Amino acid sequence: MRAQGGLFLAVEGIDGSGKSGIVQHLAARLRAHGRDVVVTREPGGTPEGEAIRGLVLAGADEAWDPMAELLLMTAARVQHVRRVIAPALEAGSVVLSDRYAGSTLAYQGTGRGLSESFIRALHAEATGDLWPDLTLILDLDAATGLARSRRRLTGSAIDEGRFESLDLAFHERIRQSFRAQAARDPARHAVIDASGTPEQVQARALAALEPLLAAAR
Repeated sequence: MRAQGGLFLAVEGIDGSGKSGIVQHLAARLRAHGRDVVVTREPGGTPEGEAIRGLVLAGADEAWDPMAELLLMTAARVQHVRRVIAPALEAGSVVLSDRYAGSTLAYQGTGRGLSESFIRALHAEATGDLWPDLTLILDLDAATGLARSRRRLTGSAIDEGRFESLDLAFHERIRQSFRAQAARDPARHAVIDASGTPEQVQARALAALEPLLAAAR
């Protein structure tokens, strides 16, 4: 059960689109306006989810069969929803997640070729069909995003480059999937132009979020 004021927001987009920075900026602005904000991510959000993150984002791409990859992502989401997202919503908090089920539709569905209807049915069964009130999709040229993400991984000690090892065509499919999700359900999605300066992208994201926040006040 969701308490009054509880909101579930997700930020999605291709690798390198700037999701993490936008999540932190939005969280800071919401807290400045007196909202209790829970910042989380997928895969991850719980100890179990973080362990799964280490499994599915590292190593060679052929390490996991696409169906196994989907089931691992879903297992992480069950823990995430039940132990983090649902309790926070019941407390009236704003949950701000860096990725959620939209990424599963994009990466394991459009990217890997698994059935969207199966993914949606599995999600409904596993999470009680919990979807964000609003998903912000950071839209960026796939080549630009992939180059950014590969530079970030090269400059860090984090072994999370399994998807970045895939070709540009894969990432183009991911971008188009996110855009298609927004077109299919525009009331719950906002596509944000992720090109330009960080300040410009932040302003666009805040503007897209404002109508939902106004309605929740």
